[in-house]
Amino acid sequence: MVEGSMTQGAGEGPVVRTATLRDFRVPPYAQVPVQSGEPGPSGPPADGPSGHPGNAFPDHEPPEGYTPTERDLPVINRGDTVQVRVDPVEPSAPDGRGPLYAVGDVHGYLDELLAALAAQDLIDADGHWAAGNARLWFLGDFTDRGPDGIGVIDLVMRLSAEAAAAGGYCKALMGNHELLLIGARRFGDTPVNSGAGTATFQAAWLLNGGQRTDMERLQDVHLQWMSRLDAVVEEDEHLLMHSDTTAYLDYGSTIEDVNDTVHQILTRNDADECWDLFRKLTKRFAFRDDGGPQAVRELLSQYGGQRVVHGHSPIPYLLGEVGTEDASDDEGDTGPLVEGPHVYADGLAIAMDGGVTMAGKLLVVQLPLDN
Repeated sequence: MVEGSMTQGAGEGPVVRTATLRDFRVPPYAQVPVQSGEPGPSGPPADGPSGHPGNAFPDHEPPEGYTPTERDLPVINRGDTVQVRVDPVEPSAPDGRGPLYAVGDVHGYLDELLAALAAQDLIDADGHWAAGNARLWFLGDFTDRGPDGIGVIDLVMRLSAEAAAAGGYCKALMGNHELLLIGARRFGDTPVNSGAGTATFQAAWLLNGGQRTDMERLQDVHLQWMSRLDAVVEEDEHLLMHSDTTAYLDYGSTIEDVNDTVHQILTRNDADECWDLFRKLTKRFAFRDDGGPQAVRELLSQYGGQRVVHGHSPIPYLLGEVGTEDASDDEGDTGPLVEGPHVYADGLAIAMDGGVTMAGKLLVVQLPLDN
């Protein structure tokens, strides 16, 4: 997921503005859908006067018969979780490898990403790889909602080459928004079997923050790169994945099986099969409630690792600390302070989506954490 621009408070760390119901309203302008393979016409700016940029249907209404993919972050009220302040410990990387870093959801916020990478000395002032043999993993969701998703993808692709030349690496995982963008370009308004009625990738992409400018700039090289991303990896006993769901178990009994299955689905190019994959990897909150620790253990016992590290669900939502429609920025209600990842599920899960699309923080952290 992605969050809006970051705001700095008077304290030492960034402060998350309370997300209100106003943030999830459809902007009052009409956004013209982009047909598969065709650039969209010129239209309103990507940022609307309210809500997440891009969260709009043509003529303000969903297509007739559209039922399945609503914006999937409800306003929730939960007081039974706490956020843990965590700091990285100096790792002793095996086999002489460099330190390990993870990046949460970016959602098109290129400037915030550059600032966060520079703060960890991973890039220099010109945006080039500066971390030697360090290992950097992006957890997916590069586009949608923010202003420059294609710019984010271009940066990650370039850093991948630069890191490899320096003896390190920069790699990325498949997020549900990568699947959504691929589907919107490949299948457009082709109806898919959603299990709940008529759906299209195009409508779902628009509903979930699709940006006209991203679709216009999307090239075959971007599609090929996204289509080859793995879904799950294990690094230094960290099981890295985008979504906080056990749905990965549906696609294989090993990490290799899961990744091969996902690649095969995208290669077969079947709209219904791709939709089912997108739908499953959009599920969330599997690790949050009473059964959360057991759900994490099920994944770890199957695929290996000691902790799951994921993005997808913004930390303010996992904490239940989101605002109401009555909240106002000038009332001093700034919402939860997101200083770093959220450790939960008996310490077995690390959430990395700091909520940049809701004025939160784009997280880039060094692993392992000290708790």
